Amino acid sequence: MATSDRLPSRLLRYAESRKNLTGCAAGLVGLGITLTGAAGALWPLVVAGLYAAGALIAPPERPDTPHFPSADEQLDALRADFTKLRGYLAEVELPSALRERLTALDTLIEALLAPGWVSDPEHLHVLARAVRLDVPEAVDTFVRTRWWSRFTSGAEAPESHLERQLTALHEEATAIATALQEAEEIRQHIHTKYVEGRGN
Repeated sequence: MATSDRLPSRLLRYAESRKNLTGCAAGLVGLGITLTGAAGALWPLVVAGLYAAGALIAPPERPDTPHFPSADEQLDALRADFTKLRGYLAEVELPSALRERLTALDTLIEALLAPGWVSDPEHLHVLARAVRLDVPEAVDTFVRTRWWSRFTSGAEAPESHLERQLTALHEEATAIATALQEAEEIRQHIHTKYVEGRGN
């Protein structure tokens, strides 16, 4: 039953294929030859032969190239996720020192996600990883570990781990900001040379 259901769709795909269309065009040429009388009684073989030849020389079917989101589309989705992350972070209770570090990271990421700045795939990957994985994971494990630390003693304070994680994440984001700044400085330098050189 499934095979019989697929048969009409296969026939339709072949009818629309390049091979069939090229074969039909060649077959029409064969009909034209037949109308001139050059094919004689062998006209069915001429038409069929030209159809087969056209189908054989036709270029193979090429599937459509898959669509992947552009940098702008990725940024739009990342900004939406960043808004969700901010809502989550606003509800979490953090010591003031950690809240300041998180706010600094939040401000930097917000600036990097502003339109017109980040387009490099590697930079997008780092920011996406920070927003969707690193920051929520760091804060969530801090909250969970801090709750259990009330019942244990001698373990390393969860605050120190979160501080180290936020510091490392801030350094990653700062590296992106530095790369963007350097790129703009090079662009500015090139434009200065261009403007100054026009008068010579």
